[in-house]
Amino acid sequence: MPHALLVSGSLGQGHDVMAQACAETLHERGWTTGTVDAMALLGQRSGAVGEAVFRRLLDLPGVYDAFHFSALRPGARIALLADAAARSRLVPALRELVADQRPQLVVSVFATATSAVNRLPRRDFRHLVFCTDVTPHRLWVQEGSDLFLVTSEVAACAVRRYLPDADIAVVPAPLRQPFYRPPDRAGARAELGVAPDAECVLLMSGAWGLGPIARTAASLAAAGPHVLAVAGRNRELERRLRAAARREPRLHPFGYTDRIPALMAAADLVVTSSGDTCSEARALGRRLLLLDVVQGHGRDNLQHELELGHADVATARPAEVVRNALAALGRPAPEPSTGADPKAWQKGFGAALERVGLG
Repeated sequence: MPHALLVSGSLGQGHDVMAQACAETLHERGWTTGTVDAMALLGQRSGAVGEAVFRRLLDLPGVYDAFHFSALRPGARIALLADAAARSRLVPALRELVADQRPQLVVSVFATATSAVNRLPRRDFRHLVFCTDVTPHRLWVQEGSDLFLVTSEVAACAVRRYLPDADIAVVPAPLRQPFYRPPDRAGARAELGVAPDAECVLLMSGAWGLGPIARTAASLAAAGPHVLAVAGRNRELERRLRAAARREPRLHPFGYTDRIPALMAAADLVVTSSGDTCSEARALGRRLLLLDVVQGHGRDNLQHELELGHADVATARPAEVVRNALAALGRPAPEPSTGADPKAWQKGFGAALERVGLG
């Protein structure tokens, strides 16, 4: 059986979702897969420091914007030096993994992995780079990659900015398997204790729970709608949500959960940061209210979602989110995007494999 090595990165959950989608499709085509975390391959100390630095950059207004648009986007010296430092640790670890697993395919779904994979001394495999950001920055686009997978023509243009002759495949955004067969709205609401005729909002902000989600959830529930509030992996946020729910019966708190398809099916509106959740909401035919909380690439992704339609944007200030959410509840929602072809992503990824001789 052919084997693929998927290189993800544990900054948030988006990279893991992409890796999972690739793995599931490869399994359907008869492949075996292994997934590794590039942050873990950096070493326990270096990986933890890298995550802490990234979180701190996001916490400081404008700092990551400055780094992204002035360093990562143009490929400034400081960004290339950071990439080289990470690569010096990743190449030996990846060399051992490739020697052990002998993959025919390596898929990088994390920018830091891209140059490291291309520096491996032997290349008995094909290397695909998969980025769902609307404008991949310079570290995503490296010489030596066989094919770049992106989810929009805008992203394809961003790749060609650095490599004008790059081989690029535009594929549909991947969805986790449960979103192809979500529960019905009535059943999801009955399970969650939400009345059939009540207004209901799903509120989440990535795996890290960015922004003042607890205060926003309490304020929004006090304004009338049921609020399904998800803390992700943010334990402190989960604690605060559960404390607020004891005072507000229309607030339904969740920590890290695999019930997002049911929560989304029950909701009329999805309030979230820009990311993979947007594709999932559109798949179920849910309108979006986007929180402007992710700097850098998040700004580009947010603008692209607004261009796609059936979406609004708000700052993270609770009062403004409440006002925008109540207005958005009265606006039309999109038709579910998976109805015509629920296997669109699988077909697109399969076609990409054929382009590199692995179909």
